[in-house]
Amino acid sequence: MTDASTVTRLPVRGAAPYDVVVGHGVLGEVAGMLGNGPTRVAVAYPQPLEHLADRVIARLGEREVLRLVLPDGEVAKTGAVALDAWEQLGAAGFTRSDAVVTVGGGATTDMGGFIAATWLRGVPVVHVPTTLLAMVDAAVGGKTGMNTGAGKNLVGSFHEPSGVVCDLDVLGSLAEPELIAGLGEVVKCGFIADPKILTLIDSCPANALEPRSAELRELVERAIAVKVAVVVADLKEHGGADGHPGREVLNYGHTMAHAIEKATSYRIRHGEAVALGMVYAAELARLAGRLDDETAGRHAEVLAAVGLPTLFDGAPWGTSFDDLLATMRVDKKARGAHLRFLVLDGLAKPAVLTDPPLEHLRAAWDHLAGAR
Repeated sequence: MTDASTVTRLPVRGAAPYDVVVGHGVLGEVAGMLGNGPTRVAVAYPQPLEHLADRVIARLGEREVLRLVLPDGEVAKTGAVALDAWEQLGAAGFTRSDAVVTVGGGATTDMGGFIAATWLRGVPVVHVPTTLLAMVDAAVGGKTGMNTGAGKNLVGSFHEPSGVVCDLDVLGSLAEPELIAGLGEVVKCGFIADPKILTLIDSCPANALEPRSAELRELVERAIAVKVAVVVADLKEHGGADGHPGREVLNYGHTMAHAIEKATSYRIRHGEAVALGMVYAAELARLAGRLDDETAGRHAEVLAAVGLPTLFDGAPWGTSFDDLLATMRVDKKARGAHLRFLVLDGLAKPAVLTDPPLEHLRAAWDHLAGAR
């Protein structure tokens, strides 16, 4: 276990190297990650996090600061919000020698990163994720994006940050449902690459929900390490070696998850939707003869242990299997008319399942809906 006073640095040694810093009270790391170049910094954050943004700004020294106040949550990820931010950057005269800092959850990281990626074809960005989900997922790896009426994150770009600062102290202010939702992406990393994550949760699920526990810190660091290893090997989803899906593996559970998010107008949290999507994908793999019964069933066991959902009824949301299937067919992982799912051939053995038969798709839906 890592001592609470220790700062952990996880190096991301891809084409544009940077560090992910994890620790308590580490907001001061932001200034160093910006380097000596930028004299102006646009700090993007949602209004509810103004107090935390103020703390970050206070550590930026003499740099001139432009505040980009974004809507809170997924509603921030629209073209209108991006256009407004670009206009503000233009009016302030931001150049390529300036930078962006994001302070917020996954939606802020996605959108702030997209704004940085597209302003003057790319300016430096440092992320300060404020949720567990953002720390282990959105802030690391350089993916940015926004939503459209057709689905989630369909517009975006790859833009690696200059650094990521994960101050674990901010997790103490999270409502428990937000902390639980973030564990969806953590559990995902356990199934696709690091089974020790699942063992840690099995041994004491309550500690996984304790913001200052050594167990939660280890879970965060292990999940980040999984993502770092994947994105360094395959930043832009070209595929991995020896049949490994490459970066696509990080989308385990996401095909159904994104469809559920869209169907519920993003009122179901991303991590909750990923939990449901993993249960669906595991059942698909089991039906295809790719995954053993025990590992498929373990998904619901681990997820339920930390309070994540494992069943989804579309009726209260006015959605059906056919609606969700139509959305999945335009998911980013689809290729032409081919529907593709990330699945497991065993624990930590990710693979791709292409065009499963309709009867399997429906049967897996019945399983997720609790029909059998």
